[in-house]
Amino acid sequence: MNVVLGDKLRFAAEIGEPGPLRRVDLWVAGRWLTCEDNTVYVPQFRRDVLDAVAWLRSGEGSPLPFDGLSAEATHRRLMQRAGDDDEPEADYQLRGRFRALLWGPTTDNVTACLFREEDHLVITLEFLREEHLFSHPEDTGAVFVAGVPTEEFLGILEGIAAALDAVQGESRS
Repeated sequence: MNVVLGDKLRFAAEIGEPGPLRRVDLWVAGRWLTCEDNTVYVPQFRRDVLDAVAWLRSGEGSPLPFDGLSAEATHRRLMQRAGDDDEPEADYQLRGRFRALLWGPTTDNVTACLFREEDHLVITLEFLREEHLFSHPEDTGAVFVAGVPTEEFLGILEGIAAALDAVQGESRS
């Protein structure tokens, strides 16, 4: 039994057959994020998703930090010096406020940011791995942007956790 939640043009998930390792496919802005690794270790992935829910329900999430910049331009500016040896600590900490979808190996092929704009979220992402960019040259240098109502996003995340929990049973973490 597959469970499909959300809208692939904004944010969506499809959860596959039961087991301790399970297929989870994710989409943002019509892009399939989990194209390189869509097998999750259920307890870890479920916990990470629920941590994101708790973080957002507590009121966390900040608006775009740079006046006059689009979400795409903001993403590029936040990632501009990521990983550089001489990156200022302030830049590292600012970027950390917006990083999203940090859900283990399944999502480590992308860099994603999340911005809260009143009752909506804006998600930005870009693909990182050279293998992906070689086979999908249209993604090279592209930043994908999707807006989704906050409650819809939270509902999808809670639906992911419930779908994983429904089959995981007593193995919950």
